[in-house]
Amino acid sequence: MENFITEIIEEDLREGRVEGVLTRFPPEPNGYLHIGHAKSICLNFGVAEQYGGKTNLRFDDTNPTKEDVEYVDSIFEDIRWLGFQWDKLFYASDYFDQIFEFAVKLVKEGKAYVDDLSAEEIREYRGTLKEPGKNSPYRDRSVEENLDLFMRMKAGEFPDGSRVLRAKIDMSSPNLNMRDPVLYRILHASHHRTGDKWCIYPMYDFTHPISDAIEGITHSICTLEFEDHRPLYDWAVDVCGFEKKPHQYEFARLNLTNTVMSKRFLRRLVEEGKVEGWDDPRMPTICGIRHRGYPPEAVKKFCELVGVAKANSEVDYAYLEHCVRDYLNANAERAMAVKNPVKVVITNYEPGGADGMFDINPGAENAGSRPVRFGKEIYIDADDFSENPPPKYFRMKIGGVVRLKSAYIVRCTGVVKKEDGSIDYVECEYLPDSFSGNDTSGVKAKGTIQWVNAEHAVPTTFKVYGELLDPEKDAEDFMDKLNPNSLTVYQGYTEPYLREKAVGERFQFIRMGYYVKEAENTYIEIVGLKDSFKSKS
Repeated sequence: MENFITEIIEEDLREGRVEGVLTRFPPEPNGYLHIGHAKSICLNFGVAEQYGGKTNLRFDDTNPTKEDVEYVDSIFEDIRWLGFQWDKLFYASDYFDQIFEFAVKLVKEGKAYVDDLSAEEIREYRGTLKEPGKNSPYRDRSVEENLDLFMRMKAGEFPDGSRVLRAKIDMSSPNLNMRDPVLYRILHASHHRTGDKWCIYPMYDFTHPISDAIEGITHSICTLEFEDHRPLYDWAVDVCGFEKKPHQYEFARLNLTNTVMSKRFLRRLVEEGKVEGWDDPRMPTICGIRHRGYPPEAVKKFCELVGVAKANSEVDYAYLEHCVRDYLNANAERAMAVKNPVKVVITNYEPGGADGMFDINPGAENAGSRPVRFGKEIYIDADDFSENPPPKYFRMKIGGVVRLKSAYIVRCTGVVKKEDGSIDYVECEYLPDSFSGNDTSGVKAKGTIQWVNAEHAVPTTFKVYGELLDPEKDAEDFMDKLNPNSLTVYQGYTEPYLREKAVGERFQFIRMGYYVKEAENTYIEIVGLKDSFKSKS
């Protein structure tokens, strides 16, 4: 994996600026991780592995009102599912005492002050990209007054939002992040790890560089929206007096077509019951794509192929599906199923005929084959039969022949209807000397279809998920773009062979698509057989 990050690392190692590589993955435990986080996980852990280094997992738990142990546990599972293991586990809250002492140091040095302006007033005083900000009327408080007020903030004397601690940098800086950023705010909220010890909490932009420096992180890799925050990152490391200074590097985040990965939006989908939970197979969360049956190997390969860029861009979601399909084509066992069944009676078949031999995986070496039991009554898919077929229809039609996968050629002779006019069953005759692999009938069937023995068929539920967002809908609120037909449920049949297979196993159902076993007799379509991704190369 070669990219501008690896070039920086190689130069740092070559020039002796670092002795080894130590990265970190620093999620905030305020929601479930999504596919964009998977790219960051693969990058941080991947480059460390590439250069014999290590990666820490550190939870950025500085906002107790939005964080929960549930999210912490889910992040553990997501990282392990992708095949990575962190070296050391930390929480930003581990450093709260040290961060507070650094804040006191800045107050004593006249580099931070307590401000009484409201959040709205701070925004007004900050100015714009074209106009410089103006100093807060509280900016020139004495060190003694600032220290007294800051200690009283810590002691819980003041209500939420009444005061903040701000860095004293430059209100005329062209970078708005350097215009006296807030370092601490008052928040009377119980923390999931520190309880009620603190009622003031450090801001991310102050916590993050200090945490990196304490741990000795060599390469702090983050997404591009933090590029403008890098001067503040460097300022915090410098003013706190760290000798070994970590450096921040930014890469473009992963954006997928017709996919929203905002935690706020995803949480809204869950809370308003638009999906079945964070792990709904339509969600772009890591647990969602895991539930859908995406293999971790395919997700990692996708992240590798997308690469690491310096400019934001959008990747076709079909590319991710292409990687999933490519992996499953080589690794998924084949089986037969029908999701919209029509019964077929083979009128001239007598029990005791030969069973078919079914290839387990034609693309895998030494995969072998297994028997598949034939019978007088079978199910085929409704899409594979037509009473009034269009031109060049090579599936089952009255008077036509079609091959049943790994079995015989059959000729359709008629249809038996129910009183309401719907199909009761289709009648066929089989050609005894047309057995697959030993066909001496001389009859050529242009079409081959899958089937399931009706006597032994297992009633099965198939869930087919479409896009969560309708690309044809144009609306500002993503909730108005939801696709009302994003889930279709079919009641069909599978081979009895699959009954003993474990939940989570993946299969290619011949001519249907790739499916994962969600529960007993229930399967989710992972991805269809047709690849819609068009390579530009």
